[in-house]
Amino acid sequence: MAANADGLSAAGIAQAVASRSMSALSATEAALARISKHDPVLNAFTDVTADRARAKARAVDALIASGKDAGPLAGVPFAVKNLFDVKGLATRAGSKINRALPPASRDATLIERLEAAGAVLVGALNMGEYAYDFTGENVHDGPSRNPHDPTRMSGGSSGGSGSAVGGGLVPLALGSDTNGSIRVPSSFCGIFGLKPTYGRLSRARSFPFVASLDHLGPFARRVADLALAYDAMQGPDADDAACTTRPVEPVAPLLSQGIGGLRIAIAGGYFQNNIFPEAQEAVARVAKALGATTAVELPEAARARAAAYIITATEGASLHLDRLRKRPNDFDPAVRDRLIAGAMIPAPFVDKAQKFRRWYRAQVVELFKSVDVIVAPATPCVAPKLGQATFVLDGVEMPVRANIGIHTQPISFIGLPVVAVPVPLEPMPIGVQIIAAPWREDVALRVAHALERGGVVAAPPPRGL
Repeated sequence: MAANADGLSAAGIAQAVASRSMSALSATEAALARISKHDPVLNAFTDVTADRARAKARAVDALIASGKDAGPLAGVPFAVKNLFDVKGLATRAGSKINRALPPASRDATLIERLEAAGAVLVGALNMGEYAYDFTGENVHDGPSRNPHDPTRMSGGSSGGSGSAVGGGLVPLALGSDTNGSIRVPSSFCGIFGLKPTYGRLSRARSFPFVASLDHLGPFARRVADLALAYDAMQGPDADDAACTTRPVEPVAPLLSQGIGGLRIAIAGGYFQNNIFPEAQEAVARVAKALGATTAVELPEAARARAAAYIITATEGASLHLDRLRKRPNDFDPAVRDRLIAGAMIPAPFVDKAQKFRRWYRAQVVELFKSVDVIVAPATPCVAPKLGQATFVLDGVEMPVRANIGIHTQPISFIGLPVVAVPVPLEPMPIGVQIIAAPWREDVALRVAHALERGGVVAAPPPRGL
């Protein structure tokens, strides 16, 4: 068993473990060693579940030794944002308050499904408090740091997930995306991320933020790994009322179909404003590689973002009212103040936002009758410096924290599937959104795979480690 897990993809590790050229235990030990070496810089992990991981890896090796199939992710180390329930750990969701919760009695559904496919959980990851964050900065656990420049943000709120995969600590991680929290860390950390269609993957036993906007999904350094993880996690789940009853629709076998015949457009109007030159360059490279020359305009995208803010603030505030009353001083002040403001938004505003949401979704779905894929920037800029409060967009100084998601919010607002793809610019990578129609994750992943095979997008080696 001479193969070395360092630098291997999830698919590569699974193949090596299945062929017995590598043990699941050695792949796990390699991941634990990388975490021990590099996490003091990245601060991606809040918990390392080493004993559990070794036990699972030994079980995988025993299955293979007995001649049985250990699953498509056999021996693949992965980690999860700490809003996922992990049996034996309190589900902190980036907060101080939740640390007093009793340990979870069962894993989140998506952890169970990945481990059923042979993957090995190695820990829980840092995140913005209660997922109300785009920066990756946490006042309780410290910021997760960018693997290409540790003085920069990892992005949020799934910052630890982006940092751990971007830094090569694990080949797979899970995060959540309400307004952009998978796509923003993917962009800043230079990795691939999948925000599936709303309701596609179960959210059971994860700590919520905004139930009508929350999605869970994977991060990886390669598109094939995203597809493997996504396929393993699909399926109905009665424990999440929003989870679709659609059958499993595997995407991994479809990646090699290519993109011939797909109608690909660039998001115009709103999505071509409020971006730095690096975001323009990234979209231009992707569009050129795909032969995309036509632009489509998502109607009233700015209003969609405003409506997303209203729904986020009000639903988030409702969830946390009791904690706000009892333990206001144990919140990050910036999060607390936004939640208090959300609690005071008049009901007619919320009603109007929800009515607009239905109209906007219908309009955008109509667009997908004439196009299959829409390309848009993921973030307006590369990762800002940690602690940076403002940046200048279109000549106006604006708050960083609130505006990093300016191009992601109008998409998650109506639950469209998106693959964030990394364009490896120098000195920092930046992401582009590949947006598809509802339930067409396969199309977005095929486009991402074609771009990766063409060398246009790639997860660069971590430059800051």
